[in-house]
Amino acid sequence: MKLVRFGEKGSEKPGLIDSSGRVRDLSGIVPDIAGDVLTPAGLERIRQADVNSLPLAPEGVRLGSCVARPGNFVAVGLNFADHAAETNNPIPTEPVLFNKAPNCVVGPDDDVMIPRGSTKLDWEVELLIVIGERARYVDEADALKHVAGYAICNDISERNFQIERGGQWAKGKGNETFGPIGPWLLTADEMPDTSSLGMWLEVNGERVQNGSTRTMIFGVAYLVSYISQFMVLDPGDIITTGTPPGVGLGMKPPRYLKAGDVMKVGIEGLGVQQQTVVPFKL
Repeated sequence: MKLVRFGEKGSEKPGLIDSSGRVRDLSGIVPDIAGDVLTPAGLERIRQADVNSLPLAPEGVRLGSCVARPGNFVAVGLNFADHAAETNNPIPTEPVLFNKAPNCVVGPDDDVMIPRGSTKLDWEVELLIVIGERARYVDEADALKHVAGYAICNDISERNFQIERGGQWAKGKGNETFGPIGPWLLTADEMPDTSSLGMWLEVNGERVQNGSTRTMIFGVAYLVSYISQFMVLDPGDIITTGTPPGVGLGMKPPRYLKAGDVMKVGIEGLGVQQQTVVPFKL
């Protein structure tokens, strides 16, 4: 299933995309795409619905983040060998973890706002894991049972805040609009293998990232298992898993986003998202 949330910002309804590519309204079946709805029992309830009888959403309706109100937004840094090389970092022996603020999540085509004081705004196409069953000290062999599905995340980063301001990476990762997610959540049964997915990102029509999950250092099952050793992951929590090479930081000279730039982001099987960069505003 391809699960979505649609409507005005702050008033999104749950939905799914039918076999003809149309958005169907699930609000009569489930309250939202979040929490217990993402458990095996919750997803089965959606699967039992008669899709063709569900109301159609308005044509061209805005899509919000395909997951609502994540409790945890965990991110993995330097998880692609070729990206670690382009940023002159050693390949990690264990996953590098940091947190993005859950309220940085926005829709897949919403604007990305330049934070106040920003000088080095960057892009990162990433595979997002959505948790569907509570994960606590999970073995790697059982980890995929705890995954509800997958989506695209553009892990927007402010490199000056992240690298040059001291302390944790979270400073440059959790600003407003720094987590575009979607367009849809593809349930895990429709993507049993995430080991070789094409990933790409364009800035103003130029392909700057063109990679594959083949170069991930730590795969999905390992990451879910590993992270569950340090925190409890609940249904609706999300994990973004690292980016291939081609980020602005790694270019020579480095290149960063400015107001008016347009990013287009895609992962094989997970659709395409697009954001316009806009100036800071209160």
